[in-house]
Amino acid sequence: MKGCRKMIKRNYRSIVDNTKFKPFHLTILLWCTFIVIAEGYDLVVYGSIVPYLLDEWSLTTVEAGAMGSYGLVGMMVGSIILGILADKFGRKNIVILSVIIFSIFTGLSGFADNPTFFSWCRFFAGVGIGGALPNAVGLMTDYAPKVLRTTLIAIVLTGMQIGGVIAPLISINLAPTFGWQFVLWIGALPLLAVPFMFKYLPESTSFLVLKGDTDQLTKTIRKIDNTYVYQNEVTASPVAEESAGNSPLTVFKEKRGANTILFWVAYFMCLFMIYGLNTWLPKLMMESGYGLNSSLSFLIILNAAAIIGTFLFGRIADKWDSKKLLVVLFLLGAISLALLGFKNDVVIIYILVGLAGACTMGTQNIANAFVSQYYPAAIRSTGLGMSNGIGRIGGMTGPIIGGFLLSWSLPGPMNFLVFAAAGFIAAGAYFLVKVPKSQEETSRVVIPNLEMESTEFKH
Repeated sequence: MKGCRKMIKRNYRSIVDNTKFKPFHLTILLWCTFIVIAEGYDLVVYGSIVPYLLDEWSLTTVEAGAMGSYGLVGMMVGSIILGILADKFGRKNIVILSVIIFSIFTGLSGFADNPTFFSWCRFFAGVGIGGALPNAVGLMTDYAPKVLRTTLIAIVLTGMQIGGVIAPLISINLAPTFGWQFVLWIGALPLLAVPFMFKYLPESTSFLVLKGDTDQLTKTIRKIDNTYVYQNEVTASPVAEESAGNSPLTVFKEKRGANTILFWVAYFMCLFMIYGLNTWLPKLMMESGYGLNSSLSFLIILNAAAIIGTFLFGRIADKWDSKKLLVVLFLLGAISLALLGFKNDVVIIYILVGLAGACTMGTQNIANAFVSQYYPAAIRSTGLGMSNGIGRIGGMTGPIIGGFLLSWSLPGPMNFLVFAAAGFIAAGAYFLVKVPKSQEETSRVVIPNLEMESTEFKH
């Protein structure tokens, strides 16, 4: 057993968990963040141009809400299917495929001259958008040192809000001169980075283990620790076979079923808020008497505050109970949204919008990190992808409900109370989640056990 303990101490998972932050980690961090920035841009760009589409194509708010939902249907499909495929064919390959898909179809949507073609482009772009996030997060999680894991994941996730800030900024400054189409064409630029992604992004260690690619595993780990020597760590085992099968039902095994359902409820409600606000906040503010550019500035504040919230909450989550933090923040976000519907001084409105952004999008980023670490490495993309996929149903519903609310000409407070109610439900779902004693132990259970079983079998 001494030899076995020595081998476990030096296995690749132990090296990854206990290493310091190195240039190799920086490379992964920068590329994963870039991917999520591109995704965030393509996601928020619709809300940045929808006022132009309403006028040019004479759309009703209900029709515009339905058009926004088509992209989210694609995201739901992409989150589930591409998340599952990543665990079978590798996160690197699938995350790059996701970038290719959403960049091509976002660019093509700029050539649309009718709502039908535009909606189809948004659907297929959504497939790529839905597949990018869980795989980028899974890749960063796989290589992040244990003490920095939540923080690094949170940094990657801020890319969503950085992209969400860039989209309305470009719309404000360039759409009046070059047209709304130009804003969409910019979304195709990430295609230029695809060759560099193939060159510099590593494949996930969990996929290399399941594939049995020991040469590539050794080569990759030596970028972290050049003394690493492969130790017959990869063989077939019941755990490996269960992981390799990768049925979506795996997320319900090992007493994970109740928590999985609660994650789905929370994701549904949070993405309902996020996509509903990202689509309709400018229009809601225009209905309250603000001009187009001023209304788009609220969208910038919403996303910029989410960036600040993600960094701040990420640091707090590293030191405090993530579950309790999620409950408190969703409650605060719900209260902010409820108050946003009442007339206040413009400074108060900006503060409330900022709090809503930090405590919905910023909090969802922490939730992604929390859920990513809850599932074992071999089903991490599946678990996170399915949670995001079910959440996309909420995201799809948000713009549609927002469109109906605007068409009914309800009082301002009623519009925002609907979104606030979703925040209260999300807080309740996380309150009911039962977290294992060690979240880190749970997220690493499959691979260390795989190595221990294979070592004992050999000897």
